Amino acid sequence: MTARIFCPAASATQSAPDVKHQWVLRYEAESARAADPLMGWTSSSDMKSQIKLTFDSKEEAIAYAERNALPYRVEEPKPATAWRRIASYADNFKTNRVGLWTH
Repeated sequence: MTARIFCPAASATQSAPDVKHQWVLRYEAESARAADPLMGWTSSSDMKSQIKLTFDSKEEAIAYAERNALPYRVEEPKPATAWRRIASYADNFKTNRVGLWTH
């Protein structure tokens, strides 16, 4: 039962750059999910896969795992890519726009 400590990516619907990111501790699945033959729902006998703990910092999550003798692995967040550019909706209607008009 290994725990995974990671910082989830911001949702695509969030536009604020200063969103406070929390660190999450989740248990990795010990058994595979199976489809229920009657209803078709997926289920698992692993109850710990439902547990999701949030922490304000990576150090707090690591301390919790060490305090409870949990084997863990830390996944560092990936940096933002350099190709991202800031654009506004009004840029779609500029007269000096590069590219074909599609509207």
